[in-house]
Amino acid sequence: MAMIIWWLGAMGSLAGVGDPQLMTQHPWYPGELALSSFERLAKTQARVYRRVTGKGVESDQDKVLAAWLWRNTHFAHGEEGKGDYFDQGFGKSDWNREYWHGLFAHGFGLCGTTHAQWTAEMEYLLGPCRGRAVGVTGHNSFEVWLTGGAYGTGRWALLDHDVSTVIFDEGGSRLLGIREVKERLKTLKDPTYKPERQQGWRVAGLHDSDAGAFSSYRVAEYRAGYAGPRPIVHLRRGESLTRYHRPGLADGKTFVFWGRNYQADGIPGPSRDRSWVNQPEKMYRSKKGTGWVPSRVRYANAVYHYQPDFGSGAWREGVIDANAEQVTFEFYTPYIIAASPPDDSPWGIYADGGENGLVVEGGDGCKVSVSTDCGQSWQDGGTLAGRTDLTDRVKGHQQYWIRFHRAAADLRDAKLRWTTVCQANVAVLPRLVDGMNRVAYRASGTGMVSAGPNRDQAQAHLVDGGLDQSGATLQLRAPRGEAITGISAASWNRSGAPPQAVKWHIETSTNGGTSWEALLKDDRIIRRGDEPADFWSQSFSYGEQGLEGVKGPVQVRFSNDSRKGYRKVEAHAYYRAGTDPLELRFAWRNGPGGELRVAQHRYANGAQDTSWSFDAGEDVETVSVSYRCR
Repeated sequence: MAMIIWWLGAMGSLAGVGDPQLMTQHPWYPGELALSSFERLAKTQARVYRRVTGKGVESDQDKVLAAWLWRNTHFAHGEEGKGDYFDQGFGKSDWNREYWHGLFAHGFGLCGTTHAQWTAEMEYLLGPCRGRAVGVTGHNSFEVWLTGGAYGTGRWALLDHDVSTVIFDEGGSRLLGIREVKERLKTLKDPTYKPERQQGWRVAGLHDSDAGAFSSYRVAEYRAGYAGPRPIVHLRRGESLTRYHRPGLADGKTFVFWGRNYQADGIPGPSRDRSWVNQPEKMYRSKKGTGWVPSRVRYANAVYHYQPDFGSGAWREGVIDANAEQVTFEFYTPYIIAASPPDDSPWGIYADGGENGLVVEGGDGCKVSVSTDCGQSWQDGGTLAGRTDLTDRVKGHQQYWIRFHRAAADLRDAKLRWTTVCQANVAVLPRLVDGMNRVAYRASGTGMVSAGPNRDQAQAHLVDGGLDQSGATLQLRAPRGEAITGISAASWNRSGAPPQAVKWHIETSTNGGTSWEALLKDDRIIRRGDEPADFWSQSFSYGEQGLEGVKGPVQVRFSNDSRKGYRKVEAHAYYRAGTDPLELRFAWRNGPGGELRVAQHRYANGAQDTSWSFDAGEDVETVSVSYRCR
């Protein structure tokens, strides 16, 4: 294990803003405060579903249809960029299967990717193993286990948001499962067949031919995805986060992304032509489907600017290690660090020569190094001179450490600053409405340190066992000695095909391993009802646990009762950060080509605040929303 040096000197009064979130009254895209936890998301989905259909969400069927409506209008089919999860290069990695990262950083995913992630939401709504990805013809679909009413003690039901399809029985009383659809496919795949039975939901909402994929019923994937850490932003004094709703950043022509480059309409990056995103009001009772509109959905950007104040103690808020020779800062984001690729090829983001993902300015003559594995190894960034681009060293990651090889006192007049550009899902960003806008704000004062999701990041925190073995123990501590308030942990299991009767465990210790408390005990795959002939050989176990403000390290132990190996494990510790004053800024235009308008407001602390309102006028297009820690 590499030695991680946490800087625990005299800190003085540290602050910053941990976990700032906001919400507008936009009916479809209010922002992160409406959807940053499963509890908040379920309430938002229920409110939208009632507004759209007039129904509540008391039954299993209505709960999942509310979630399906929301997923259709916030996630699009497309190829997202991979993370280097197994330290073998992007090309040899796997697609992201974590729910919150997929939702906040991408908003695009192929059928298997998005449906794998979605199993985590069904676990919250309905219980263990009640959602599964299912392999069909040229497609990975989704089924959910429903109970009550017409479903009795339980039946599998098709719930596919990637091709926007649910299919009801002849009387419209219940949703059919994939095997049932397969047996009458010629009739049931037709969007014009008895549309009144569909309760307002069109079969094959994206394209008329999509439901033809249900001609086979091949593979079941239980626990194909997981829910990792909550999407937390932590800003320090001198740091800001600006989120742009359209590609191009502030100048409109700097394209930085992490996904397939479709070059749609000459604009680089991910896009999708058929989707309910950006036209959600047309989904319910649609007769023609989404239609084809070039670049209906594109990516957004999240841009962090940080200029620490070395003339006061504020610079310490982002530091994890410092001495007479160097200062090391940390960075973590719920989004994903992006790149302007060196060419227009479909996967140019993976090639050497990426730019604009991490750029350092100032500090002339100072040497700089970067680590993406929590300090186990360092990449030389050269000597700073004007503008230094370090994108290739950090792209495709959610965290890095950056080290400046000078004492803090020698950086006082260096005008050192750096910018990190990430990709984000436009559908999770808050949007303004025409006329009067009311904004809700809250900051929980939470920060986060991560041992993952990449294997090498977990390896840096390994204190016992091994990542490929049948057990592993990770140890985390807050970066500046803050109190740890919770743990999120997950394991990627080798569970066998068909799934074997393995019990998976995750435990935590706050006393160096003297005693342990269960975070997840006897977790196992529950197989139900009708099944296809084949299975995915892997699965995930995951959970979250609150702690009573623990000072010092917390250990997380992964084990199982069958000596099965793991593909990887990860853990994330929440800690107490600050709730300093924060400036919120919206920018928008009134109509195409309109002048940029700005409104801003200052919040004194992180308490729930709904006092700010302003009139944005008519024909509003939200351009950006910014947080700045003062």
